[in-house]
Amino acid sequence: MKIFFSAGELSGDVHGAALAREIKRIAPATQLLGFGGTLMAREGVQLVRNYKDYNVMGFIEVLRNIRRIFDLLDDLTEIIRAEKPDLLVLIDYPDFNWRLAKRVKKFDIKILSYIPPSAWAWRKGRAKSCAKIADAFIAIFPFELPVYQAAGAKIYFLGNPLVDTVKNSLSEAETRDFFNVNDSERVILLMPGSRRQEIKLLLPPMLGAAKILSRKLSAKFFLPVADGVDKLSLQKQIAAAKLDIKLVNSSRRYDLMSIADAAIATSGTVILEAALLNLPSVVLYKMAPLNFLIGKLLVDIKYFSLPNILADKKILPELLQNAVTPEKISAEVLKILENREIITDKLKSACKKLGESGAANRIARKILETAGDKF
Repeated sequence: MKIFFSAGELSGDVHGAALAREIKRIAPATQLLGFGGTLMAREGVQLVRNYKDYNVMGFIEVLRNIRRIFDLLDDLTEIIRAEKPDLLVLIDYPDFNWRLAKRVKKFDIKILSYIPPSAWAWRKGRAKSCAKIADAFIAIFPFELPVYQAAGAKIYFLGNPLVDTVKNSLSEAETRDFFNVNDSERVILLMPGSRRQEIKLLLPPMLGAAKILSRKLSAKFFLPVADGVDKLSLQKQIAAAKLDIKLVNSSRRYDLMSIADAAIATSGTVILEAALLNLPSVVLYKMAPLNFLIGKLLVDIKYFSLPNILADKKILPELLQNAVTPEKISAEVLKILENREIITDKLKSACKKLGESGAANRIARKILETAGDKF
């Protein structure tokens, strides 16, 4: 049995690694290969290309790198044709992965979409076109199902793997000791993302907010740094702002989240990770102006942070585009600190909708079943 994964960014690498680990437990002889990152490689996936060599975001940035992206598409198409896997698993990264899927479909290879395109939020017509290409879909949020079911897709919600993976490894006392934080100090996390564009747009207002908060609170600030992020650049920006912010490896972020009082973070999976650890966030989203204008024409959603979408109501404050200022960020952090217990109760209720533990194992079994393995 041979399965090919395609994951083009960090979140996909995380999900792909979890699936690879479970597949190897269930069916050890399965050969795994694909387009991903170091996390997938550690779990036994033979990488044919590393996503970090092609990591860009936004309409303009993609256009600037279009030739390299299409060369990658050609390369992966040829590799898949030659390898003839039993199943191609698309992990999120829709604009690229569905172009790849259209090409691979001609080789009579089964295709499974894990974390399918967000047709519930924008370009709803995509559900029908995707349903014609993929043999099966696995969603990680229950609100994704209706639009695909209406399009005739075979789609499953088997729970969200984050329920199992988002766990602190140390007790509260051990964590406070490890990070040298006493009980009287507030802990605030800055999480500007892992992409260069996100950091460029969001770190400066985050630092500005930290400067305001440091004058009003006895607090320690931490910034988890993902693999591949230019740590030296972060240190220079923090030094220029004359702030005391400790950089820590992102592998320690769950322990930090477990003792933090509030976070300031870019919209994405990290917001949900924080919510699972009862950490409220001020959610930021900012793009280059042209990218934002294009996106605004296409997207039709009430909220852009996952806990708010799960709850279908505003639990966490969301600041969008021009509202991402130090003054507004710091004001929202102070509101969170005043109402933290109420907010965390609402987060717990929203997170229950992610399902029971064991999702990665159930999803791995469905992938093997789709590939035709009678394990």
